[in-house]
Amino acid sequence: MTSADPDAARGAPTPVRGRGAPFTLPGRFRAVVFDMDGVLVDSEPLWARAEALLLARHGDRFTREDAVATHGRSIEASVAIYASRLDGVDPADLRAELIELMRLQYAAGVALRPGAGALARSLHGRVGLAVASNTDGELVRLALGQVGLLESFGVIVSGADLGRAKPDPAVYLAACDRLGVEPRDGVAIEDSPAGVQAAKAAGLTCIGIPERKGVDLAGAGADVVVASLSDLIPSGRAPGRRGRTT
Repeated sequence: MTSADPDAARGAPTPVRGRGAPFTLPGRFRAVVFDMDGVLVDSEPLWARAEALLLARHGDRFTREDAVATHGRSIEASVAIYASRLDGVDPADLRAELIELMRLQYAAGVALRPGAGALARSLHGRVGLAVASNTDGELVRLALGQVGLLESFGVIVSGADLGRAKPDPAVYLAACDRLGVEPRDGVAIEDSPAGVQAAKAAGLTCIGIPERKGVDLAGAGADVVVASLSDLIPSGRAPGRRGRTT
């Protein structure tokens, strides 16, 4: 395998256009459900760094192939890939190591994705807001707290906590249930094919926000693909206060 720079593994997002007319929120929707990593917070480089550190501890290297194979997948799926090539290493131990490495990464600081703070604040109090992530709930709350968005979301659902990660639709079904809305009345925002597939299987409309180069979210089933969360804020609705980044 060839080594990869974890910060460069994702590359630059491929320019995309939304399908049809401009798509702004909330529109007809009663709930907006966000993925977290790569959508609300710029944590994909942190995950790549943590996984590179994890593999280095065990004499291996993080590759571009790893970055693609684990994008949008559960921690269990990621560590299973790594454990398969590390002799005598228990996947459960790898998972615990990776969680601790990510706890340190999030605690050191994570930045908001462009438009994330403004969009969340423009929707808060107007529709139900939730986060549906494959990441452990503890880490989701830590990351959202770091960027000042934790109080914006009344519902946080973790695929890791449920034991059913994307592309399984369970996280989206649970989010809609806890918000008290039918999936057809909700819209999901996703950056990975696995996430798009989960949202569509649950019955939500899905907006794709590509976070890295070469990811085909329209091909995965996204109803709309836009370049930034800022594209989803109706003109004149974005609050003047800036989101905090760390």
